[in-house]
Amino acid sequence: MGVTVAIDCMGGDHGPSVTVPAAQAFLKNHPEAKVILVGKPDALEQAVAAIGNRFGDRLSVQAASEVVEMDDPPAIAMRSKKDSSMRVAIDLVKAGKAQAAVSAGNTGALMAISRFVLKTLEGIDRPAIATILPTRKGQVYVLDLGANVDCSPEHLLQFGIMGAMLVSAVEHVERPSVGLLNIGEEAIKGNEVVKRAGELLKTSGLNFYGNVEGDDIYRGTTDVVVCDGFVGNVALKSSEGLAQMLAAFLREEFSRNLLTKIMAVIAMPALKRFKHRVDHRRYNGAALLGLRGVVVKSHGSADAFAFEQAIHRAAEAASNRLIERISERMTAMGVAA
Repeated sequence: MGVTVAIDCMGGDHGPSVTVPAAQAFLKNHPEAKVILVGKPDALEQAVAAIGNRFGDRLSVQAASEVVEMDDPPAIAMRSKKDSSMRVAIDLVKAGKAQAAVSAGNTGALMAISRFVLKTLEGIDRPAIATILPTRKGQVYVLDLGANVDCSPEHLLQFGIMGAMLVSAVEHVERPSVGLLNIGEEAIKGNEVVKRAGELLKTSGLNFYGNVEGDDIYRGTTDVVVCDGFVGNVALKSSEGLAQMLAAFLREEFSRNLLTKIMAVIAMPALKRFKHRVDHRRYNGAALLGLRGVVVKSHGSADAFAFEQAIHRAAEAASNRLIERISERMTAMGVAA
């Protein structure tokens, strides 16, 4: 994996205290990779010194004088903070000095800056946010998760293409299955946009499964689930809320009295395995698809382990030619001329 990843070290809730250790853990696990830490030099040098740089020229620092705050409007971040760590990291991808960029910063700003700097691929109207969710069979890639609230059938087709190529690149699945999120499996269900999108996907040459419902996401019915950003974001946040509620219920029940506390100790091995299977940190890293470069968004509250997963996903996508795969597929379908 001989790729270089530019990391916006100042973004997110924790900044260099998380992003720098995550970068070093990534380098330890990927001996051929390189990272460029982007941010305020004093903060980065202090964070690197606290752990020790054992990677020589595989780890370098690129200065940036500004930081995009989590509450900065995208327009302000793009126009007024041209030397932000987020902007500089994406500029490095544009210049070819890095093959991917990772940030835990402001999602709206990251999408706006990435689209402005990198531009969209030929045949792609709108970039989409794709993330991974655990399923009973493994995991599923879902897009869009909020970048595009109002979508046309053609946009949903493009999402299907991009999602399939992402799974092909990162998971090495030759023909990933694609499902269209709907209120029923039948082709006659849904609004006119979804019904027309189903027709387009059916004739696209993709491995189109057909319509899938909300419960199919966690059954692992397909490798990719396509929806507009409004539906996708609601589904994601609902899932997160349910997971948090169930975890709280378990803690309450196991701490109710002495007997339940003893039961908790007995059940601890099973509970640890369960926690590992649904640990959201393992699935951290949402790809911004449709751009002329690999950009991955980490959760803002990610710890070092979770942020390392985001770096890994970015490196995997870049080393397995994600951008080229999407472009080739669009050209083969006659969408990109």
